[in-house]
Amino acid sequence: MADSRIIAVIDIGKTNAKVVVFDLATQQELERLSTSNMVLHTDLYPHYDTKALWHFIAESLKALSARYRVDAISIATHGASAALLNENGTLAMPVLDYEHGGPQSVSTEYDALRAPFAETGSPRLPNGLNLGAQIFWQAKAFPEQFAKVRWIVTYPQYWAFRLCGVLAGEATSLGCHTDLWAYDKRDYSSLVDRIDWRKYMPAVRKASDRLGTLLPEIARDTGLDPRTPVHCGIHDSNASLLPHIIARTSPFAVVSTGTWVISMAIGGNRVVLDPARDTLVNVNAFGDPVPSARFMGGREFELLQPLFGSAPSKADVDKVLKLKAMLLPAVVQGCGPFADRNSRWLNDDGVSPPQKQVAASFYLALMTATCLELAGAVGDIIVEGPFASNDYFMPMLSTATASRVFGTATATGTALGAALLTAGSTHSSPDYSLSPPSNAAYQAYAVTWKNAVHTQL
Repeated sequence: MADSRIIAVIDIGKTNAKVVVFDLATQQELERLSTSNMVLHTDLYPHYDTKALWHFIAESLKALSARYRVDAISIATHGASAALLNENGTLAMPVLDYEHGGPQSVSTEYDALRAPFAETGSPRLPNGLNLGAQIFWQAKAFPEQFAKVRWIVTYPQYWAFRLCGVLAGEATSLGCHTDLWAYDKRDYSSLVDRIDWRKYMPAVRKASDRLGTLLPEIARDTGLDPRTPVHCGIHDSNASLLPHIIARTSPFAVVSTGTWVISMAIGGNRVVLDPARDTLVNVNAFGDPVPSARFMGGREFELLQPLFGSAPSKADVDKVLKLKAMLLPAVVQGCGPFADRNSRWLNDDGVSPPQKQVAASFYLALMTATCLELAGAVGDIIVEGPFASNDYFMPMLSTATASRVFGTATATGTALGAALLTAGSTHSSPDYSLSPPSNAAYQAYAVTWKNAVHTQL
């Protein structure tokens, strides 16, 4: 249609990478291509297969350019990742998989240097989940390779650089539990200056900034117009948050679901965030702090799937509620509000695989409710991503929070949020669907789960 703005969104999640064609006029995805985000266990340490990702991106843009007139390119990626580049802009070291345990080996030395939680809103996390810890370990463990580093570039901006040749930093990725960003100062943290890393950091740009146009060789290889603008890009959870900040008035909360389930409170209660429970301060696309809490819910559901069978029936739901068959935290240890606990089942004698799927969905909803409470969330709750279509998760979340819970109509808000970065002032409200009401059995289940968690040894 004549007034359409067709945006190609590169969306690199921890598990899968996608290139989505998004129509801003209708707020609909027109087409999506995807591939697995592989981790290679070669070279210096486990790392993302950036060569394969780049091939996928280029080939996808080439295929899509034959079918659509692409007006702009925007990018969203998972957090806790950065590209260490040498002087000529190629990788000086592989992009570390943040689940690798290498950074733990220098944790005592790093902890003596890192900025306090009050400055960064960044809790101390295991493995490489603090980007600062990753880079510190890379510098200590591989000094010869690190000596060649000229630039440290957050992950969405690395892919923007590959497309247009312009280096940038950006606050949503720098403010994502990295230890590198002081959210009140809107500047790099004291850690960056203490270790003399500021010299590696590009100028910080807004997520919506137009960095440049496609490099000539990229335009040639993909068939895209060489004048196609490339925008700076954004951390994926903040991409999911952006459409709702634009469209709604506070207070409300957004739950971004994927490998991670991240609960973000907009205009909520003032609470003291507890870094020991994986609360943190995210930074939104406008540079503002957002109290948040999270757990690895998508990964937990993936790990539990071998227990599930055929699709549950209403009778399965009723039996789980009646028996109060439930799962207690945590399936994935080391993160989330119950990081030091081991999961266990209660009242699961004779419970069938489909019923375990229901109980697992209830568990994820109750964990999410816990995170929302820790972040001080108030008001309506919007669920983004795959959990929005989970018919057992949604009513239990509504029950546990005593709030209206809405799911978004699109499969993921990441593409919409990233596409909106290119739109200037043009936007409209996302489509929401209200979760159906629950009943007294749900309420009794939620109370029992909370009591069990509080008394769990």
